[in-house]
Amino acid sequence: MSELPLWQETPLIISSGISKRLGCNAHLKLENLHPSHSFKYRGISHFIQQEKSTHGPSVHLVVASGGNAGLAAACAANALNAKCTVFIPDGATQSTIAFLEKQNADVVVGGASYLYALEAAREMVKAEAKAVLVPAYENKIVWEGHASMIKEIYIQLVDKPDAIFCSVGGGGLLGGLILGCEAVGWDDVPIVSLETIGTDCFYHTMQLNRDPSHDSPANASAVKDDEYDLTLAFFHRFSSRASGSLGASSPSPGVVKMALERKGGVKCVTIPDELAMQAALDFADDHKMLVELACSTTLVPAYKPSLFARLVPLNAKNVVFVVCGGFKVSLSDMKEYRDIIDGDLKGEARSWNVFCDGEVIKVEK
Repeated sequence: MSELPLWQETPLIISSGISKRLGCNAHLKLENLHPSHSFKYRGISHFIQQEKSTHGPSVHLVVASGGNAGLAAACAANALNAKCTVFIPDGATQSTIAFLEKQNADVVVGGASYLYALEAAREMVKAEAKAVLVPAYENKIVWEGHASMIKEIYIQLVDKPDAIFCSVGGGGLLGGLILGCEAVGWDDVPIVSLETIGTDCFYHTMQLNRDPSHDSPANASAVKDDEYDLTLAFFHRFSSRASGSLGASSPSPGVVKMALERKGGVKCVTIPDELAMQAALDFADDHKMLVELACSTTLVPAYKPSLFARLVPLNAKNVVFVVCGGFKVSLSDMKEYRDIIDGDLKGEARSWNVFCDGEVIKVEK
């Protein structure tokens, strides 16, 4: 495909405050600055450009999403003057619907969960010859779009990073980072993936494949994927406030396979919501940007030096935090997070439990 990508290069800035706190150069890749407010614009716009090139200007892009994938698809389709329909489950906020409509997307609201919306989207695609289902994360073309992020960092950063931090839900972003690192010769750079407890299907999937004796949480079951010869953690319900963006029922088996076989490894971390809330507040104070919990999850080690030290190589000098962005945040959310954290700090417990590759790490409040 010869046409230029829809996304623009995003800044990689050094955070003086975080760098001082951690004792190394902490770089922030600002993926929150895309038109749809998240990294998903890269991979999904890349997929949509290819589909328009294949099917022509009358292509109809159809996506099921209650979150950032739908927003990215709507923005990309609008930029290409292509028809887009977004199926979203009941309970979607009016601000989300309004944003989609401003991007000239047709919005269909209905169904108790994402799975209902996805089924409705599939039915539309079956009924229309020019309709194409846009994947949220399970697609190599999408991963290739996300991989462009690493190619930018490779040019922007003078030295090879000692670690890259990212959030993980279904695994689309992580898949892109793995492919991008492979393309620029950074396959040995450690990647630290972070999730919230209650949405952590990737964490438990990795544990199930590394340690067959690992027990799935009560809200999940272990299922076999014969194509990749893996065991996946399938979540039946979620108990995290970040589930709107991180809450995949199960991760991409293709990404899991790459993560398990990667030379530099993927360290898997899962944290309580309260730590993500605290990081969102700290990041807003430091950098005057609002990010949703799915994004601030990545930033938790940036504000907890004791945790950071457990996750990176000794004497790390340069690290990158992917500020993946997200639409689902407001000033009222931030006030609520402050109230929750203030209440939690008044409790008797002096620490939060963080889990890293099967190990419990106590993080001071």
